[in-house]
Amino acid sequence: MVRVGLIGFGLAGQAFHAPVICGVEGMELACILERRGTLAQEKYPGVRVARTLDELLSDKTIQLCVIATPNDSHFSLAQACLHADRDVVVDKPFAPTLRESEELVRLAAARGRIITVYQDRRWDGDFATVQKLVQSGRLGAIVEYEARFDRFRLDAKANAWRERADQPGAGVLFDLGPHVIDQALVLFGEPQSITASAFCQRETSQVDDAFDVCLEYPKLRALARARIIAFAPGPHFLIHGTKGSFVKYGMDPQEERLRGETFPQGNDWGPDWGVEAESQWGTLSLVGEPTVKIKTEPGDYRGFYANLRDAIQKKTPLEVTPDQALRTMRALMLAYKSSRQRRTVLWEEAVD
Repeated sequence: MVRVGLIGFGLAGQAFHAPVICGVEGMELACILERRGTLAQEKYPGVRVARTLDELLSDKTIQLCVIATPNDSHFSLAQACLHADRDVVVDKPFAPTLRESEELVRLAAARGRIITVYQDRRWDGDFATVQKLVQSGRLGAIVEYEARFDRFRLDAKANAWRERADQPGAGVLFDLGPHVIDQALVLFGEPQSITASAFCQRETSQVDDAFDVCLEYPKLRALARARIIAFAPGPHFLIHGTKGSFVKYGMDPQEERLRGETFPQGNDWGPDWGVEAESQWGTLSLVGEPTVKIKTEPGDYRGFYANLRDAIQKKTPLEVTPDQALRTMRALMLAYKSSRQRRTVLWEEAVD
């Protein structure tokens, strides 16, 4: 049994980590660090609640620490957990800077510990479908790929740390960029260059609330985009190849269920978990063939923690490796550099 300490019980801890950890056989949510309030105790009455990091780390049976706190605390908390000889999961983004991310990877290697980043969107059903389709070659040579997150929120949330200019790691590029950028890198590897723009659509925004990031390859452009004012969302995935196109609207259903009142309890996730309604399936249009719907693969965020459990027990390689985490951070920071300087930046350039 891998005993887990969850650090932070805001949105990320409540919706994306605690229920997922509890749903994985061979993992036990042993302690939640919630500095104030009683929500953790109410939702997980059988789990110990700590008020300080030292209190959580005093339990030597906790092997894995999961950091689900605001971005500016990721580095210091991960560093402390590694020094305490624990394996570590950091919620995306890794840290506010590439330098801090690299330091955490060096420290983990020196201490002989695992460190990884919670790239749960690799376990979205629609992304699994896209992976399968791209690898099959049915679309021919891919020439254009686009993934986007569209939302409709006219006003910034008051006092939300993600929307405050004085908070390191704030803004939607830091929030959603790691998802769509990581997915593109999984599919196509490191690009030659990046051209990006992070900008504001709302008058009330203090930080970027929308972005366009173009990862440029010799014969392919991979576009990662997000919009905060998109009442009629565009396709979540759009892929053009020499043999046809794939278009997919709608988001993976897991997030909505995890954020709702009927989130799964323990192992009671049900057989329909991550199954998407047929009305949301993508369409495949191939040259000389009728357009057909492509059934979306079932998604399951538990796959991240199941793989991590097995990697801790040395049964299988880690899927989200430290090198991949740093690769995504490099792309994210180069995107910010491109946006600031209003130019295309090469992959090998220094990250300011």
